[in-house]
Amino acid sequence: MQSINDNIQEEMNKATVLVEALPYIREFNGKKVVVKYGGSAMLDENLKVSVIRDVALLKLIGLKPIIVHGGGKEISKWVRLKGKEPEFINGLRVTDEDTIEIAEMVLNKVNKSLVAMMESMGVKAVGLCGKDGSLMHTVKKYADGHDLGFVGEVDTVDSKLIDVLLDNDYVPVIAPIGIGDNHSSYNINADDAACAIASKIHAEKLVFLTDIEGVFMDPTDKKTLISEMDLNTAREYISNGVVGGGMLPKLNNCIDAIENGVSRVHILDGRLEHCLLLELFTNKGIGTAIISN
Repeated sequence: MQSINDNIQEEMNKATVLVEALPYIREFNGKKVVVKYGGSAMLDENLKVSVIRDVALLKLIGLKPIIVHGGGKEISKWVRLKGKEPEFINGLRVTDEDTIEIAEMVLNKVNKSLVAMMESMGVKAVGLCGKDGSLMHTVKKYADGHDLGFVGEVDTVDSKLIDVLLDNDYVPVIAPIGIGDNHSSYNINADDAACAIASKIHAEKLVFLTDIEGVFMDPTDKKTLISEMDLNTAREYISNGVVGGGMLPKLNNCIDAIENGVSRVHILDGRLEHCLLLELFTNKGIGTAIISN
């Protein structure tokens, strides 16, 4: 059983955390933050509640968050239920007519569940996809010459709808389905969608919630986590092979975002509860941050 002094100390610790967060809250007040939400954090209901609660907190203390979400594992589940096996080339889903229909259905379901969760926490939210207001216009994407079907690469972003929602106190929740010249739906990699949107609106921060702790010099040694790197260092790590595999496209997205006006990009482990708050509002932070030179 805790003593009165223990209780007081616990409350003082909470107050210390709030005081530490104050300069960050002041710095980021009114700033746009794009959160790319996906991976295992979308499958665990407790983590899902934690992530959405943290985004709601960002909104309530004066930031302007935008969520761009994935849903790949859920899409694969429904593809299998339809009797097909998901197919990928270079990490990109091969998306035929049946699969784009499934993807659109699943992502819409995920989208509205996140909106409902945000609303339950007292924050107004609106669910969108890239087709709404031609938010994300896409061109057909290929992987080393392979036709991926209805897979799109973001060509242009029209952010007017996002601006209207932010100006009227809503949190936009965006699914990565875009629209092409023929008005067809195209599946977009959620990382690419988040990068394109963050670049267009000149977000203060772009945060990738992933299934890894960050970028490592040696992926087998957790002590080699790179807490911060500038653009030159990021390019150097790519060219000399320090970064490869699944992290390579993500780091390239980070570089693109910084080069196109995003102030800072973060790669965080979305499986860690409150990782978003720990990175944004504490002196030590977690994960890997990429900054301009």
